[in-house]
Amino acid sequence: MTPIVSAPAATITAPAAKPAGRYRWVVVALLFASTTICYIDRQIFGLLKPTLDAELGWSETEYGDIVATFSLMYAFGYLFGGRMMDLIGVRRGLGLAVAGWSISAALHGLMSSVIGFKFARGALGLSEGGNFPASIKAVREWFPAKERAFATGLFNAGSNIGAIVTPISLPFVVALVGWRAAFLIAGALGIIWLVLWLRFYEVPERQRRVSAEELAYIRSGDEPSPERVPWLSLLRYRGTCAYALGMLLTSPVWWFYLNWVPGFLHTRFGMNMMTSIAPLVTIYLVADVGSILGGWISSRLVQGGMPAVPARIVAMALMAACTMPVVFVSGVSSMWSAVLLIALAAAGHQGLSANLYTIVSDTLPARAVSSVIGIGGFAAGICGMFVAMAVGRILDATGGNYMVLFIAAGCAYPLAVLLMALILRRSFRVETR
Repeated sequence: MTPIVSAPAATITAPAAKPAGRYRWVVVALLFASTTICYIDRQIFGLLKPTLDAELGWSETEYGDIVATFSLMYAFGYLFGGRMMDLIGVRRGLGLAVAGWSISAALHGLMSSVIGFKFARGALGLSEGGNFPASIKAVREWFPAKERAFATGLFNAGSNIGAIVTPISLPFVVALVGWRAAFLIAGALGIIWLVLWLRFYEVPERQRRVSAEELAYIRSGDEPSPERVPWLSLLRYRGTCAYALGMLLTSPVWWFYLNWVPGFLHTRFGMNMMTSIAPLVTIYLVADVGSILGGWISSRLVQGGMPAVPARIVAMALMAACTMPVVFVSGVSSMWSAVLLIALAAAGHQGLSANLYTIVSDTLPARAVSSVIGIGGFAAGICGMFVAMAVGRILDATGGNYMVLFIAAGCAYPLAVLLMALILRRSFRVETR
């Protein structure tokens, strides 16, 4: 059996001069916008859960099975989307993904049955699976190692902005035009973004708006990588194994928050779509802070001289500590106490994710980044499918008791960080230069 190997971890180079130009932050803004739209499309379904349950007569099991269909197809979207980004490039690959998920989001507005929603959710998951592999690859192409975690945290914050904008706007959209039109509007947002993406994105070497000084800064510390890395050979890298394990343990928890927290607030505290605006906005505003803070912490550690991989692990451990108090959510009687505990856990997840994604850039060849992101997303999606099916059945069997679900959610993150640290321990000793 071939032993697992480690790619050369990111090293610390001498400080580069301030670059003349900041176009790389325009790229982050575009990735932030695509992630925001991605989560608007995804969050609408969870927020409409009480409405759809009442109008279409779904059980928790049926709802869970629809979510499971999304997770299954999202897994394959991540796997093949990641490889597609490495083969055809981010510009075309992400453009195709956004076009696909925009059409799929709009299709939800035409569905009335469980089967119909499974089809629409599956198509959405398949196409949305390309967003994060493409975004991580774009960050790898546009940023030096010392800025990647911070840049990842910034674009990843779009997931929280999407989850903030949606509960604020959706009640009014539904009141004015109905829930079906809400899905159609969400689909139109992606098409608008696609026009801007094709106008402003290109790889740094072909982007005329990038100065020579900024390009040199972007490429500082880069090591040459092979033109193409065989897909199966990626499983030999420790970075692949650590990332896939981290995704498998943490991503299903995040999807649980997205899909079931509105239902939890409705069941436990009687919150409807309008009264849940403030609690949900609070949760995802705090999560946004966590996303940026988690990336900032490890970027500062790297800039201070710590090797990249240990810096990511330290930041992830701090973020994992924030997720643990959520185990007490089911026992609190105050709605705002529950909201703040969930918000802290959401912040921990997002801060951890910013570093989890960046570990791939730190430990794998550049041409393999999207493929590895896809492998990890596939593992998470398959696990998420079974988790979603289990959540629906647990809630039906316990009469809507969420206690065991939140306990599992709080334990997943410290376990993930511990196992990742064990896998990556050989990458901790890196010579600086």
